[in-house]
Amino acid sequence: MPSTLVDLAAVAKRQEARAEKRGEGPAHDEYWCMFDIDDHVKIPEALDKASANGIGVAVTNPCVELWFLLHFRPQTAYLEREEAQKLSKEVTRCDKRLTEGATKQLVDKFLDAKSRAIELDKKHDGDGSPPRSNPSSNVYELIDRIRAGPSRSGK
Repeated sequence: MPSTLVDLAAVAKRQEARAEKRGEGPAHDEYWCMFDIDDHVKIPEALDKASANGIGVAVTNPCVELWFLLHFRPQTAYLEREEAQKLSKEVTRCDKRLTEGATKQLVDKFLDAKSRAIELDKKHDGDGSPPRSNPSSNVYELIDRIRAGPSRSGK
C-alpha cells in the first residue's frame, strides 16, 4: 500500500536524522517512494504524507508497465492496467522482472520515455485533467535524481 510505504520511509528518515545527530554517520540526502496508482484508494493520503515529510514520490498511472511502454512509443489514451502490462510485455519481451536486454533498452531509451512522460503532463495540464491522471508517470524525476548523485559534498 502506498500510504504504508510512505509511512515506512518517513520513519526511516527520522531515525537516520537522529542517528546523524548522535554522530553515527550521515543520513541520506533524499528519500523516495515509487508506486503505481493501480486500484489503491488512498493515493491522495500517501501523496500528502510524502509531501509533509519531504519524501519524493515517483508515481505511474496505471502501473509501472506504462513507464516501460513509454520508452518505445507514445501512449496518450487512457489505459487499463492489464492492457499496459500486455503492451509492455510485447515491447520489452518480458514482464516487470526485467531481463538484462530489456534493462539495457530502457537505459538507452530513457530520454524518449522522459520526453513522452513530460508530454503527458502537458496534455493533462492542457485538457484540465488532474495531475497523475491515466496515463502518466514521473519516474523520470527519480531517475534524474539518482543520475545526479548525492547533493551533499563528500557523500
